[in-house]
Amino acid sequence: MVTMKAFSLLLPLLSLPLLSQLLPLEANGITSNTTNCPVKEKRALLKLKAGLKDPSGWLSSWTGRDCCKWVGVSCDNDTGHVVKLDLRSPDICDDMGDDDDDASESAQEDYKPMCLSGQVSPSLLALKHLTYLDLSHNNFQGNPIPSFLGSLKTLTYLNLSQASFGGLVPPQLGNLSNLHYLDLTFDFYSRQELRVSDLNWLSGLFSLNYLNLEGVNLRKGSARWPEKLDMLSSLTELHLAGCQLTEFPESLSFVNFTSLSVLDLSSNNFNSTMPRWLFNITTLLELTLINSELKGSIPAVAEGALCKLQQLDLSFNNLTGDISELAVGLSGCKSSSLEKLDLSTNKFNGPLPDSLGLHRCLRVLRLSQNSFWGPIPSSVGNLSRLVELDLSFNKMNGTIPESIGRLSNLTTLGLYSNSWEGFVTESHLRNLKELEILKISSYRASSLKFRSTHGWVPEFNLSFIAIKNCQLGPEFPKWLKNQKKLSSMTLSGAEISGTVPDWLWKLSQQLGTLDLSENRMVGKLPRFLEFGFEAIVNLASNRLEGSFPLWLNVNQLSLRNNLVSGTIPANVDRHMSALKYLDVANNSLTGDLPSSVSKLKNLVYLDLSNNALSGDIYVGWTVMPKLKILDLSKNNFSGHIPCQMCSLLPSLEWLELSTNNISGELPSCSLNCTRLYTLDLGKNRLHGIIPQWTKESLNSLSELILRSNSFSGRIPEQLCNSLNLHVLDLANNNLFGSIPRCFGNMLGMKSLEPYYQLPLEFHSFYSGSIELNMKGRSMEYNILIPLVNMIDLSRNNLSGEIPPEISNLSTLKALILSNNQLTGSIPGNISWLKQLETLDLSFNHLSGQIPPGMSSMTFLNGLNLSYNNLEGEIPGGNQFTTFGPSSFEGNPGLCGLPLWRNCSTPTGLDTQDHDGKDKGNEEDDHGELWFYASIVLGFLVGFWSVCGTLVIKRSWRQAYFRFAEKMKDKLYLAVQLKTARLRRNWGNRA
Repeated sequence: MVTMKAFSLLLPLLSLPLLSQLLPLEANGITSNTTNCPVKEKRALLKLKAGLKDPSGWLSSWTGRDCCKWVGVSCDNDTGHVVKLDLRSPDICDDMGDDDDDASESAQEDYKPMCLSGQVSPSLLALKHLTYLDLSHNNFQGNPIPSFLGSLKTLTYLNLSQASFGGLVPPQLGNLSNLHYLDLTFDFYSRQELRVSDLNWLSGLFSLNYLNLEGVNLRKGSARWPEKLDMLSSLTELHLAGCQLTEFPESLSFVNFTSLSVLDLSSNNFNSTMPRWLFNITTLLELTLINSELKGSIPAVAEGALCKLQQLDLSFNNLTGDISELAVGLSGCKSSSLEKLDLSTNKFNGPLPDSLGLHRCLRVLRLSQNSFWGPIPSSVGNLSRLVELDLSFNKMNGTIPESIGRLSNLTTLGLYSNSWEGFVTESHLRNLKELEILKISSYRASSLKFRSTHGWVPEFNLSFIAIKNCQLGPEFPKWLKNQKKLSSMTLSGAEISGTVPDWLWKLSQQLGTLDLSENRMVGKLPRFLEFGFEAIVNLASNRLEGSFPLWLNVNQLSLRNNLVSGTIPANVDRHMSALKYLDVANNSLTGDLPSSVSKLKNLVYLDLSNNALSGDIYVGWTVMPKLKILDLSKNNFSGHIPCQMCSLLPSLEWLELSTNNISGELPSCSLNCTRLYTLDLGKNRLHGIIPQWTKESLNSLSELILRSNSFSGRIPEQLCNSLNLHVLDLANNNLFGSIPRCFGNMLGMKSLEPYYQLPLEFHSFYSGSIELNMKGRSMEYNILIPLVNMIDLSRNNLSGEIPPEISNLSTLKALILSNNQLTGSIPGNISWLKQLETLDLSFNHLSGQIPPGMSSMTFLNGLNLSYNNLEGEIPGGNQFTTFGPSSFEGNPGLCGLPLWRNCSTPTGLDTQDHDGKDKGNEEDDHGELWFYASIVLGFLVGFWSVCGTLVIKRSWRQAYFRFAEKMKDKLYLAVQLKTARLRRNWGNRA
């Protein structure tokens, strides 16, 4: 009896080791069934394992008699049948191809992801009671989804998402009439493709609650897709994002989505307006249509129709109009359910409705990148649950209401790029204790000012701050010293002067972005700093001085427009190996360009222009495989351009070497850079002929500037074959011969295209610029370069006529041919150049009349035809009335305004209007009649306004005659004195 009692007391203690073994099994989804699984099902699972590749040994536990204890396997507690097979990979599985064995041999890869691949065995059909199958997030390397899965009639859950299956979705899946959940989500980044040819098979899934076909290509089966899915009346969630759908019918005869609560149709190609029937699905809680090429306005919605809606995301479309209709549908509710409203990156306009403040549940409000205008409604302050408010990049104006300060749960406040004015004070920010991201800027510099007391310490702790074109200064804001979590700081154009505080440099290791550009900050740059990983540092346009810094982990560095001096360190490649972007232009750097710069193998952008660097330009350089943009202009570099330049810089797209002392001939092999868009070698000492390009390199060329060198020979006609050339500047050389007639074939001068765009990652710094002589002066162009189509051949020895074919260049903006030896007349069809703004033909030997049709060139604002042999009457009307005499001087045969040389006979009739000569003469006669009539009328008015007054008013008449008498006496006396003096002088000489 005592023994039994003692045993009963020891039993719980003895069972502890067993429980300790069972608990981990439960945690891994393995049930502790007392019933063993059937042998037949065990064998089926072993066959499945045999067909799978398992490099990590994930399924190594599939041993022993009881398969119910194997990883991912669950059995019915009563019968022991396998009911659940969960082989979802917990890791990220890349497309491994057939490299599993190679990966196992790699000594560098100690960890292998738990990813399955290979073949799914038909042995699964032996699992007659299987209700749950999950093979998601594995890598089946493009193998098709097994069609036999459609025979697992007991399945209620099937998840094959992001498992890299490929090919055609088997329509046999439509036999799974008990299925409640189906997820075939396809990875957008996979090299495979999963597609359907028809959606009819979905009609058999009448028990389906959840359907996700995201990323599956439905293009061929997308005809009338809403009606095919409308039959699934029990559907609660439908995800069809990125399915290449194109049809979005405006109306449906019947909407049977009586249970649908979540609908996601993002990233499709609808190119249509939003259909009204979407808003008739009154059960909807979430509607997502991100980036679906929607256009037009939002359809009218009945008041209160969207009261149940919790999330609405229409971002990244082309929707227009105001949002008043949407506001009506969201209003009139006893209690609004809306939690998220995202209309960002569209074309909405108009003011924001006050009714936004009624949605007290709203947590996310994103309206950025639209054209909303007007002030922020003060009612926004009522959204006490709001976590994110983003109104950036709109046309909003006015002051920022203090009611913003009531949003105590706000973590993100985005008010960037609008036209704010007034003040931001502590009252706006005091209660924002949860704020982490603050973005404010104004289009109008300093129209918005920050004001805080000297010792103010905010309660929030920011991780991201971006304030631009607002007045924060003159002192550096001291309250930022307490922001211990800062990882990104932008205070650009903030009117901050004085020195950079030492505490800011000490934060460098936690900063991924530091932008203090466009201020007036002074002080010395630290020589050594360490920033956060791949940091962006922009200190451009200040007054910072010191030597070239060596800052670790910097990815993009701009010190443009500062006082940096000294040489570029020879070990820059060891300290700043992460550099992709380096801009130290407009400083005082001296010395040679060290070869260590070319060892920055990640460098994409290098601008060292406008310094005092010298030495041979390419000495010691090695291959820079990624460099796209190189600007070394306005220095003192010398030497030759090497033949191997394109092999040293195989990715080069933009090369500026102008205003240096580079000499020698330009070898043709140096121009075979097949990606080169912009080449500026102007203002150097290059000579010889302009070499020939290869066809491949010529096709990419869009800007060619060789001005102010000593090139000789003829202009290569090969340039006419360029597809994209739209800036050709060969001015101030020794070129001779005629202008090629084939210039009229240059396609780049016939359209306005962005031939080259700087990579987006660099847009925040600098967009690249070229210097052109336009309108008689040097002008710098950057983002407007695509709009500048110009030909400048001035100051050469070109002869012959101006080819009339040049008038085919329909988008030409500037044609400058001055200071040559050109003869003949100005082409009569030059008026076809309707977009021409600058025309300079001065200092040539042109003859004949100025074509009358030139008066129709309404964009022309710079004209110089001086010092030629032109004759006849200067055309009148339109732009010609704005040009002064200097535009036509030096042509003895020209007459008419603005010259003071009258034309003896009318000339310049419009030779192009042959059918209307008489009418033109009549109009000229009427014009001349009115001209003389206006002169007579003016004389009469002027005469009687003076003389009539003298006749009527006696006192004025008497005063006038007294004044006239005095003037006559003075004049008489002056004449007599002058005469007497002359007689005396003659007498003395005699």
